[in-house]
Amino acid sequence: MSIYLDHNATTAPDREVVAAVAWAMAQAWGNPSTLYRDGREARATLDAARARVASLIGASDPSEVVFTSGGTESDHLALTGSLGPGRGDHLITAMAEHKAVLRTCAQLEQRGLRVTYLPVDGLGRVDPDAVRRAITPRTALCSVMLANNEVGTVNPLPEIASICRERRVTLHCDAVQALGRLPVDVAALGVDLLSLSGHKLHGPRGVGALWMRRGTVLQSVLAGGSQERGVRPGSENVPGAHGLGVAAELARQRLAETTARVRSLRDRLWDQLRAAVPGARAHGDLERGLCNVLNVSFPGREAEELVLSLDEEGIEVGTGSACTTGQTTPSHVLLAMGVSPDEARCSIRFSLGQGNSPSEIDEVAAVVSRLVGRSACRS
Repeated sequence: MSIYLDHNATTAPDREVVAAVAWAMAQAWGNPSTLYRDGREARATLDAARARVASLIGASDPSEVVFTSGGTESDHLALTGSLGPGRGDHLITAMAEHKAVLRTCAQLEQRGLRVTYLPVDGLGRVDPDAVRRAITPRTALCSVMLANNEVGTVNPLPEIASICRERRVTLHCDAVQALGRLPVDVAALGVDLLSLSGHKLHGPRGVGALWMRRGTVLQSVLAGGSQERGVRPGSENVPGAHGLGVAAELARQRLAETTARVRSLRDRLWDQLRAAVPGARAHGDLERGLCNVLNVSFPGREAEELVLSLDEEGIEVGTGSACTTGQTTPSHVLLAMGVSPDEARCSIRFSLGQGNSPSEIDEVAAVVSRLVGRSACRS
């Protein structure tokens, strides 16, 4: 049986979530837009899921939750729907954002809109003052993630939100990796739009949500019906939303216990790796970042090679690189943080979850130390 340490890529759906999705497929199959009994039952199931998601993120009004197909669609809707005629043609984001945001920005640039890409510091954090300096009278939106998916660094969203509110700029936050790993309260964050995804918190794949603060106006990017406040047309995925709602409720209930235990395991892994592997270097903010992420470079060992070797040992981890047609490209996040391309290519990401145990962590540390060996440090 494998040891799974790639929870930032996806998580196994909780058994209660699987049961919830199966129940909804069998019992809540009606169209929520219809008036008769089966439709009303589906609508009640959808509304209950909306309330559970709202509770997870501290939203007082469940109707502010719009269901989507996942984090990528939520990001795309937030960015594309915020810009256009009469809305301003300038967007601010950061160089270390998820590709769902960066590639949407690239599409918007092709349409003639302007995008400012802010640098990040050596921990991967955005400077609020850089946001202040980047805002112009034509700025319609700022998009900064809450927690980085590769290194776990948490951005100072309340400070950024205060600046955006002062300048009347809408603020979007990709919180996909943060939920279930740190407390999230939209009121405390001060954001206007927040993206989340089901499969990152032991929910179903293919469902997510975009929270829209009441009064925030978005233009739908799809033509269709009036579902989801007219922002996301199409018959709703009731089983997926129900599963997401159950996952959100479980994440809320387990948050304090899970974060403390997972952080302890993450620190245990790093303590063993840095003691056993000279030259190993952790990237990101281990003290204030996500409890479950450890991004480490092992000089002299290509990340892809090490990940495949670990897989042969029954250990599943991720890289900080994207592999395209056999060619490894260094992580854009690490490069933005000032990490050299050579070191970025030697970086792998351990992302822990609620199912991991101390014995698994000890085994992973021993195997990595054996595979890397003392010869890994060639500098």
